Amino acid sequence: MSKEASIKQFEEDRKEAVRIAARLLLASGTTSPRVGGVGESTIHIIDDECAIEELCQAIEKMSEENESWDFFKRDAAMLRDADAVLVVTSLRCLTDPADINCNMCGKLTCEYLKEEEKLPDEPGIAFRGPLCVFRANNVGYAIDGIISLARNLGIDYGVYWSAGAAAMKMRIVPKNTGFALAVGISVTEKSPFRDIPKKYHEINQATMNDRIIQRLWPQFRSIYS
Repeated sequence: MSKEASIKQFEEDRKEAVRIAARLLLASGTTSPRVGGVGESTIHIIDDECAIEELCQAIEKMSEENESWDFFKRDAAMLRDADAVLVVTSLRCLTDPADINCNMCGKLTCEYLKEEEKLPDEPGIAFRGPLCVFRANNVGYAIDGIISLARNLGIDYGVYWSAGAAAMKMRIVPKNTGFALAVGISVTEKSPFRDIPKKYHEINQATMNDRIIQRLWPQFRSIYS
């Protein structure tokens, strides 16, 4: 096998490893214990490069909507280097409080929360609270199931609420989703989610071009030589 062919085979195997790992992580997140005993979360895999780019552009657009969200640009830069993104939803926290009067939302009873007016669906608002915090917490259990298995499999990961909010804005999750978090995963020699400089989004274009050249040049050379 030539050097170019072996590099191409490695890249194909790497992407297949991501595809398999993402679905194993989905299984782990789905079966992780929940409080309440009812199904209320879904997990959605985004592993197409164009779909990930669309998600990153939505995150960048949201960064302009709220001055506190400037760090979204950095999140988008990191997620552009992800091989896949898993979005974990909470389907009941917006419309169906747990009816246990736990008071985590600040209300005396769940009936008061049901009567509370929701925030409008407009720019600058990520999640249309108030939400049932008891139910929204179940997203955390699913995330724990995902990242605990990722550690065991040796998969690099990062957790982002910006990507969860952007996925909701893009309507790529069920319409009754009240809260969502996202996990970016990567099978690369250097994790794109760790040891990242603060201005990564400003310098990432150059490093991205370098990676494109490194990954694709051997294939172009083998095709056209």
